[in-house]
Amino acid sequence: MGKSLLDYAYDYLSRNKGQANFKEVWAYVCKEAGLDEATALKKVSSFYTNLMLDGRFVTLGENIWDLRSRHTFDKVHIDMKDVYSDVETEDEDSEEQEDEDKEYSEAFGNSTESESETEEEESSEEKEDEIF
Repeated sequence: MGKSLLDYAYDYLSRNKGQANFKEVWAYVCKEAGLDEATALKKVSSFYTNLMLDGRFVTLGENIWDLRSRHTFDKVHIDMKDVYSDVETEDEDSEEQEDEDKEYSEAFGNSTESESETEEEESSEEKEDEIF
């Protein structure tokens, strides 16, 4: 059984003794796995996803990759408080929606229906009353 693409990437970074950009890693993987250009194009996105999910690898930003074992937790850990501090709260969402509704009403008048639609509905209701 042959090596997986991720195993080739691991070999490359292990032998490289340092970080590498994704392009270099992918070129090595394609060469070692014997992927032709068409196959490489089909597999690059799933390879990148798998690289992101594999615990042996870490991205150092700017699409630079290395082995996680070479880096301390503090250097590669992302504090989720920092990520989620930018998320809007429910109060902010409702205020924003109220502002958008106000702008819409001002731009299109207080009614969401046009006058011609309202006249057509009244006319059809009158016709129904005449029939019955």
